[in-house]
Amino acid sequence: MFLVFLVLGALLLCRRMVKKTKPKLIETKDGNLFSIWNYDGRIAYKDIIKATEDFDIRYCIGTGGYGSVYKAELPSGKVVALKKLHRFEAENKTFDKSFHNEVKVLTEIRHRNIIKLHGFCLHKRCMFLVYEYMEMGSLFCVLRNDAEALELDWNKRVNIIKSTAHALSYMHHECIPAIVHRDISSNNILLNSKLEAFVSDFGLAKLLHPDSSNRTLVVGTYGYIAPELAYTMVITEQCDVYSFGVVVLEILMGRHPGDQLLNLSSSLWSQDLMLHEILDQRLPLPNHQVAKDIYLVATLAIACLSTEPNSRPTMKCVSKDFLSCKKPKAKLLHSVSLRHLRNQVHDWKE
Repeated sequence: MFLVFLVLGALLLCRRMVKKTKPKLIETKDGNLFSIWNYDGRIAYKDIIKATEDFDIRYCIGTGGYGSVYKAELPSGKVVALKKLHRFEAENKTFDKSFHNEVKVLTEIRHRNIIKLHGFCLHKRCMFLVYEYMEMGSLFCVLRNDAEALELDWNKRVNIIKSTAHALSYMHHECIPAIVHRDISSNNILLNSKLEAFVSDFGLAKLLHPDSSNRTLVVGTYGYIAPELAYTMVITEQCDVYSFGVVVLEILMGRHPGDQLLNLSSSLWSQDLMLHEILDQRLPLPNHQVAKDIYLVATLAIACLSTEPNSRPTMKCVSKDFLSCKKPKAKLLHSVSLRHLRNQVHDWKE
């Protein structure tokens, strides 16, 4: 009897602990949702309203694709970021759907390089999401600020690329069903105070169901969208792979590659254009050890940017290449042309 009571007590204790770790979700009769939870269990709606003085403009730190972002310091001293829909946006079905979609995705996935959702309030009168605060903002802004871009040395840039690859690999290959982000860009990669990367903004994310056609409208950020979407209208993991390739080139170059994406197979990417010439000129050339990583990520970027989706590597392969010791045979950066890298992709696969 003692053992029976001991087992029952242990089960009840475990059940109570599990309940505490899950978000407390309250659903009202009209379908509105409200949930605030996580880091210490004491985030409260009234604390957020008080911390932002009812979302006063003084606490606004940016405006995204939909809604504004606010910085709030809670009574505990914890600083969070809040993405809030304005009233006219909340009445727009597209924005409302994106907000609900982001909540659905971020409450079901956990990865060290994916932004953490602390809570949300989905009510017709007030809609906002509560995230961990990213001190350095977006990768896009950091790359375009000369002083901050200098802080982003080659080692940190390589780590950002690797972290993003690991997060995408997790979404594509470890989540069931697989999740396609659909809007991978430098604007949607956030950096903390240590310049570590976190994939954010899952409003356009889509779950890939094997029994569905997965047809979609062309959405995302111009300059990062996979070319096949224009004529197939079918979303696959390879669409994220292409966008990842664009971001990698952007990190290496310090700016968006622009028209050069269209010239990957033209004479502009000939023997005359060398790898070191496209690297961010604000930084000194990487030393020999880091140069090997630069060679690797540049090779993978070109592979990811293949116009043929089936020729692109999967994010799982990219992630594994970063984790393994396998690297293409590197030369001095001054002697590596972009044409050589393109050829290297085929040789390395073999």
